[in-house]
Amino acid sequence: MASTGSCFCSKVRISFEGEPIRQATCHCYDCRKISGSTYSTNLIVPGAGFKLLSGEPKAISKTADSGNTVTSHFCGDCGTTLWRDGPSFGENKVVKAGTLDDVKALDGLKPGFELFSDLRVGWVAELPDTVQKTAM
Repeated sequence: MASTGSCFCSKVRISFEGEPIRQATCHCYDCRKISGSTYSTNLIVPGAGFKLLSGEPKAISKTADSGNTVTSHFCGDCGTTLWRDGPSFGENKVVKAGTLDDVKALDGLKPGFELFSDLRVGWVAELPDTVQKTAM
């Protein structure tokens, strides 16, 4: 199965083959900033099946809340972050779930993990049947 995604203005397009390795929400402060919301929903996909289809994303690297270096890849025109990667993910890519072109695909991709769950804002409920991981 191939999935495609794009930024808000559609200038940067990505794809990945197969099913995600893992689905997770993340409540860390970086994910709040990147998503412009209270958390982000992420799909960890194998790097071998990941492709940049079009566009030239910009990238910014920083030390994340975990202490690891993480690189965010985003559209320089509309600002949408499409994926993140870094040494702690190996060859895998962390695709932002909201960038998927098939909005119905999210129905079958319920997160199994909540990362940095101790940083969750008080009015956001814990997802049922998910593993809760606190900050390192």
